[in-house]
Amino acid sequence: MAMNPSEPFQIPPEMRAFAEKSVEQARQAFDGYLAAAQRTVSMFEGQAESARKGVKDVSAKALEFAEHNVASSLELAQKMIRAKDAQEVMELQASYIRAQMQALTQQARELGESATKAANDSVKPGRD
Repeated sequence: MAMNPSEPFQIPPEMRAFAEKSVEQARQAFDGYLAAAQRTVSMFEGQAESARKGVKDVSAKALEFAEHNVASSLELAQKMIRAKDAQEVMELQASYIRAQMQALTQQARELGESATKAANDSVKPGRD
């Protein structure tokens, strides 16, 4: 079947309908893909924001503990400087160690709880 260049090219109606249907299906698939991608990005943004907030909270708590521990150490140093004898220095040191071990245990527990909460909170938007 030879084509005559002077005649306009005719697309059979069935082929035109098929092409239009295919383009429409491709458009719908692409729109669905974009919507899913946007939902995924939003979910990750929510998780990132939750994670960022959790890290900020844990960092603030760790800084608070560090400040407390340094203040306790400086307080011990001042008491040791004022001590009357070696016996008092040893008592101050022993008392400081006991108190500091209790404080560090409590701080580790609180940091662990905060870190666990931050991790759980950063995953929640993905579960919703």
